[in-house]
Amino acid sequence: MATDAGNPIPRFPAGFLWGVSTSAHQIEGAADEREASVWDVFTAEPGRVKDGSTAAVACDHYHRHQEDVDLLAGLGVDAYRFSVSWPRVNSPGGLDFYDRLVDELCAAGVRPVPTLFHWDLPASLDWLRRDTADRFAEYVSVVAERLGDRVTKWITLNEPAEHTLLGHALGAHAPGEQLLFDALPVAHHQLLAHGLAVRALRAAGAADIGIANSHGPTWPASAEPADVEAAGFYDVLLNRLFAEPVILGQYPEGMAELMPGDVAADLEIIGEPVDWYGINYYAPTRVGAPSGTDSEYGGLALPAELPFSVREIEGRPVTDFGWPVVPEGLTELLCGFRETYGDKLPPVVITENGCSYDGLDDQDRIAYLDAHVRALHAAMEAGVDVRGYFVWSLMDNFEWAEGYQRRFGLVHMDYDTLKRTPKASYHWFRDMLRAQR
Repeated sequence: MATDAGNPIPRFPAGFLWGVSTSAHQIEGAADEREASVWDVFTAEPGRVKDGSTAAVACDHYHRHQEDVDLLAGLGVDAYRFSVSWPRVNSPGGLDFYDRLVDELCAAGVRPVPTLFHWDLPASLDWLRRDTADRFAEYVSVVAERLGDRVTKWITLNEPAEHTLLGHALGAHAPGEQLLFDALPVAHHQLLAHGLAVRALRAAGAADIGIANSHGPTWPASAEPADVEAAGFYDVLLNRLFAEPVILGQYPEGMAELMPGDVAADLEIIGEPVDWYGINYYAPTRVGAPSGTDSEYGGLALPAELPFSVREIEGRPVTDFGWPVVPEGLTELLCGFRETYGDKLPPVVITENGCSYDGLDDQDRIAYLDAHVRALHAAMEAGVDVRGYFVWSLMDNFEWAEGYQRRFGLVHMDYDTLKRTPKASYHWFRDMLRAQR
């Protein structure tokens, strides 16, 4: 995949926020210095992670965070999106770590942007239980009280759609439940937790709050009515179910009846206004009617009993993860959000975008980022209000059920020595940022 050589990246507006993202469980390590999460329990079970690994050490960011802050400063990003580990905050001295990290980021001129939940739920809790949302709000209040004098931009949840689908419906991620549509309460309780967290952050004085939801265009496999209907259902389940309660304060038609509790009262909380809406984008999904056999997406088997099947997007290069590379899908997605939600859509921030490729001379990653940044600019020129862009990820890390087989980082990680080595893409992104300024 070649870059648009000789053609500079278009100029973005002054004040546009450029950053990179990570998550606590994927990089921190020091698992023996915090309480257990659902991911610790999950990865301890044989066969759950493809290479048999765990995140007990990961990148050892907990002990080497100053090295990583130096890498951020050298990269020249405006902001660093990291996640706060709820299990670590529950442990003695855990919040002190984030206090130090925030101080170091501020001293380096990098804006801290914490995500308050990125899948590492304390092992004693369960999103099937409504009171987990209340416990989350209590935890958020504790973090905001400690860090709110220096943190000015907050993210409540990361990708509740994936956490619901992969962790509770299909069993491919922690906590490993295979509930299929009985997992819908997990979605509702996470959204409720988001709304309660917004209220808790507002009470602590926060004024710049968003959520990071994953989205991508849904493409019908054909114009046949059965394929169009299946694609529409998939779009509701993976996109609209998580966007519309936050943006519109309502569920898509027919979904509220499937949720637990006093849904109308909960939607008033879920629909608490946010200051911006975060989108994680990787690829579109091509969807058709059930095929009668299991289908597959990015190496994940989808059971035949689902009312849709995922089909291959042909004629596209793929990343090492097998995901199709479709930069214009980002333009399509953003313009579609603007067309669908109009003035109700808050300003958007791309909270994740990236790809898995091996090697230090990672020209494919450079081409991927180059193309997606241009696609983002095209959406902005079409009228979408986008305020920032975060690359996933700063460094190679523990890629959940894939273990250490997938490398998304701008910085290479030697997992034997924990040596960090900036890749060609790190230098490309640094130079692109310098040119923007």
